[in-house]
Amino acid sequence: MRCNLRVASLVALLGAGAVSLVATANADEIHALPAPTMDEPAIDRGVPEVAVLAGGCFWGVQGVFQHVDGVESAVSGYAGGARDTANYETVSTGSTGHAESVRITFDPRRISYGRILQIYFSVAHDPTELNRQGPDTGTQYRSAVFPMTPQQAQIATAYIAQLNQTHIFPSPIVTRIEPDRPFYPAEAYHQNYLTLHPNQPYIAINDMPKVAALRQLFANQYRDTPTMVAAAQ
Repeated sequence: MRCNLRVASLVALLGAGAVSLVATANADEIHALPAPTMDEPAIDRGVPEVAVLAGGCFWGVQGVFQHVDGVESAVSGYAGGARDTANYETVSTGSTGHAESVRITFDPRRISYGRILQIYFSVAHDPTELNRQGPDTGTQYRSAVFPMTPQQAQIATAYIAQLNQTHIFPSPIVTRIEPDRPFYPAEAYHQNYLTLHPNQPYIAINDMPKVAALRQLFANQYRDTPTMVAAAQ
């Protein structure tokens, strides 16, 4: 199922109040998680770092990280498969190995990789859902971390173990660690989708509560004005 196809039937069932009711319910279920006990050391070299994360439809994950202070860019795209299948129509078949992903470029002097992961697991998606997020189903909607370095892989693996040991979630985390996977930017019409279409029913129901949770739970990291993707990216 594609990102935007599930909303019409949901609104038809629940009526005009569907957006506010569902958004409120989703927001009540989101909680801040403890910070990772393992993280990168503070870096003061002024070189941006990249994280690639997948957590369901990329519109919401991108929209969350565009509002995170210290993030310089958040680009929707595909990771996990080959270059020649990195397009929306093919990825939507669920047969390519790709996951809808977001490439997050951040300033490690202002935000750490561990804090990126903390936000990802706290508000960007549900890491206990296997090959889906909500009604969006298929391996292209899986929860996955695509580490850029062995250190990122180590931090992500340790954090998943830490969260599982605390039993914060009612079910085990199913997030996969998938190193050495290239990232391919998505089509231009997918970029900045949440910011450009905040009242679109899918976004209002599923994704705007994530941004609200970010603002509430990570107030010191929240930026009101999102960083936008330029057309060339």
